Amino acid sequence: MNHSFDPTVLREYDIRGIIGETLGPDDARAIGRSFATLLKRAGGSKVAVCYDGRVSSPILESALVEGLNASGCDVVRVGMGATPMLYYAAASADDVDGGIQITGSHNPANYNGFKMVFQGRPFFGEDILTIGRMAEAGDWIDGLGGVEDREILDEYIDRLVAGFGDIDQSALAGLKVGWDNGNGAAGPALEKLAARLPGEHHLLYTDVDGNFPNHHPDPTVEANLEDLRALVAEKNLDFGVAFDGDGDRIGAIDGEGRVIWGDQLLMIYAEDLLQRMPGSTIIADVKASRALFDHVAAHGGKPVMWKTGHSLIKSKMKETGSPLAGEMSGHVFFADDYYGYDDALYAGVRLITAAARLDKSVTELRGAMPNMINTPEMRFQVDESRKFAAIDEVKERLANSPAQVDGTDGVRVTTDDGWWLLRASNTQDVLVARAESESEAGLERLMAQIDEQLAASGLERGESVGH
Repeated sequence: MNHSFDPTVLREYDIRGIIGETLGPDDARAIGRSFATLLKRAGGSKVAVCYDGRVSSPILESALVEGLNASGCDVVRVGMGATPMLYYAAASADDVDGGIQITGSHNPANYNGFKMVFQGRPFFGEDILTIGRMAEAGDWIDGLGGVEDREILDEYIDRLVAGFGDIDQSALAGLKVGWDNGNGAAGPALEKLAARLPGEHHLLYTDVDGNFPNHHPDPTVEANLEDLRALVAEKNLDFGVAFDGDGDRIGAIDGEGRVIWGDQLLMIYAEDLLQRMPGSTIIADVKASRALFDHVAAHGGKPVMWKTGHSLIKSKMKETGSPLAGEMSGHVFFADDYYGYDDALYAGVRLITAAARLDKSVTELRGAMPNMINTPEMRFQVDESRKFAAIDEVKERLANSPAQVDGTDGVRVTTDDGWWLLRASNTQDVLVARAESESEAGLERLMAQIDEQLAASGLERGESVGH
């Protein structure tokens, strides 16, 4: 027995494809066999499995479990839930050695995929290619694993509520928060969590529906926050929180309807954390605002700029002992008194507690941030064979430039006007560009530099493409 995957499915951070076209039950079974074989060879034997609310998820889940069992791994089924619930199942239970979440995250409804944890570390990059090679060769152990169902939702909610620590919750009785689940997998957990939070909570779209009838579940796109913004205005709420389709990314709106972007949320979390853990290393990806890195330094922390991608950031946290990290895309990782993975429900709790400890409203905290003028993330199609080469050409041309050039992930160039970034996406045939300045004129000069570099490599900033 062996299996070949569609070449587009095995990605840098996860496995992802279009149901019925590039991904189906046979792929899920093969993933189970390869993953179980790797885990058994590494001395593990039990895998937690969870799935999101997409229409195709239950079918993939049963095929995945079959594959894991056929290579001798026992499976702990935790049912339908958000990705952080799977991470929790893998991190908190002594008898679990790995975990697989079936999720299409924020992709369109006809997509699905797999996110994996292996003996407490993220499973990505070379690991995922290994799964493909093993399947191709049929390099699988044969065995017979068992299955148990484990109900972890209540225990998970208890753990989220523990995020309040020693904060006097009665002091938060006047708090009013809106939550938009976007019909994603976190719905049941959000309902249970909100019932236990201090204050008044207004919930949108908590019913899980894989067709996403109200809006697409991606909180980094401002249009998807319109319903939440309207709710905050109508009910005069303190702020609003939104989740992506599998509950591992957070978006937020303050009481005045302003978006609080991923790097701005990290500014709030960092200020709170650095009061308690001075001198900590705080990591953010290369797309984050300079205001964030300055803010961390101003509050006595060590800012580190790192590569975009949740698996890469988690690995860097382990390496540096960082208690907090985040990405522009809304992945926030807490390792101070949590497990170091990205959990949007926990991040929601921590937004409440940060504001309480800093004794300022979320709107005040957002209002105090410097007014940077920046572009959204611009994504444009570039042939796969050219995308990394083009970045290398830009680096070469800027080798002797007087500007500050950072090559951590693509090219990030800092000048007196601000900064611009050009990087290749790890998951698609696109280049990503972003720029930030304190003035419109400065932003125009930075954009001109991006266009000049693209032109020199025979490219241009075409129509922006989606995720």
